[in-house]
Amino acid sequence: MITRRNFFMNAGAVALSAAAVSRVGAASLPEAVSMAGADTKAPPPPPNGRPYNPVVTLNGWSLPWRMNNNVKEFHLVAEPVVRELAPGMQANLWGYNGQSPGPTIEVVEGDRVRIFVTNKLPEHTSVHWHGQRLPNGMDGVTGLTQPGIAPGKTFVYEFVAKRPGTFMYHPHADEMTQMAMGMMGFWVTHPKDPNFMKVDRDFVFLLSNYDIDPGSYTPKIMTMTDFNLFTFNSRVFPGIDPMVVRQGDKVRVRVGNLTMTNHPIHMHGHEFEVTGTDGGWTRPESRWPEVTTDIAVGQMRAVEFTATDLGDWAFHCHKSHHTMNAMGHDVPTMIGVDHQGVAAKINQLVPGYMVMGERGMADMGEMQMPIPDNTLPMMAGDGPFGAIGMGGMFTTVKVRKDQKPGDYRDPGWYKHPAGSVAHEWTGALPAPVRGQGAGKPATKSGVEMTVRKPGGHSGH
Repeated sequence: MITRRNFFMNAGAVALSAAAVSRVGAASLPEAVSMAGADTKAPPPPPNGRPYNPVVTLNGWSLPWRMNNNVKEFHLVAEPVVRELAPGMQANLWGYNGQSPGPTIEVVEGDRVRIFVTNKLPEHTSVHWHGQRLPNGMDGVTGLTQPGIAPGKTFVYEFVAKRPGTFMYHPHADEMTQMAMGMMGFWVTHPKDPNFMKVDRDFVFLLSNYDIDPGSYTPKIMTMTDFNLFTFNSRVFPGIDPMVVRQGDKVRVRVGNLTMTNHPIHMHGHEFEVTGTDGGWTRPESRWPEVTTDIAVGQMRAVEFTATDLGDWAFHCHKSHHTMNAMGHDVPTMIGVDHQGVAAKINQLVPGYMVMGERGMADMGEMQMPIPDNTLPMMAGDGPFGAIGMGGMFTTVKVRKDQKPGDYRDPGWYKHPAGSVAHEWTGALPAPVRGQGAGKPATKSGVEMTVRKPGGHSGH
């Protein structure tokens, strides 16, 4: 539900410097619109300004603006927020306008844009407009191009959106804390010509990661590598909405990476081309078909494909640990370990003890076992054929023949035509033919090793 808060009506809510007021000639601040839910909001057409084809923010929304003497004005509020990562788990994050990531900002090439940023955090902040060409003093690097925005203060950024493309915004102030707490957002500058690079459906989302201990609510900001939650727009599967399209649609998916590692984003059932980066649109002669594109830290990739094949197609990071939730890093591998008899003895001491990992981890997707409050299982989410066994950075592209243009509602699971689903073979099986020693586990007696020490350089 969108709520509107007019900060001008509350004289004590913000403190805008006199110099800033005279510079922008503003008699009041634009409304600061806030969003509490995490549903994907279908984009409304632009109410004023030049026309463009709006994007769809996965599990998010686009920020409204007001026109003031041909300037497009937005109001961002940096503030603590509570974000539902998936049903059953919430996180205490920092974000903008009620959510993390913040709302998507959409403008048109050549627009003069004015963004008011109010700081409701307990420390100073700033906003860097990642990838934009703008005056140096508007670049948002605390201490280098501007003073920090102190708590309770409002700063004004103003520049012309010079080139079309896909960008991000995030702080350049205490980044280790503020970005680890979820402060980021998407920015799209549409081309002047609405028919340039036009697609039927245009999705955007950011990649982020968190380290939240089971049973807790707040990320550990000192973590550098061992994150346990990897997200699309601060959501994890099964809390990530599907990308719903109509068969035959030309589809664009724009993904920005503000995590601490790269992510090979992979799509099933279709091949795509990379048509855009942070630097702008790629030239047509530079493109080639792919099914996976690797997105490095701080980068953005826009991929495009035609939705030719009906079905529910997986779309995910191809790092296997990134499609899990609340992972533990110190769990030993128990595959092949015979627990026979041991479990019975442990049950005498710990009633209800279950053996895990002896035959792999797939069973965890269906286990109903106690876990700490505000914690998600490693694998969650059921499909039409049982547990999907995924979490984290995983969703689906749902291609339907009868999905109406502009309709982004989830159509449910795909109904496969008869005879088109993989099924069990019930006929006779040939006897296996094995080579000598095949299928036997490696043992010390079965391994021959020859070690040669290099001569010279004694003592190394």
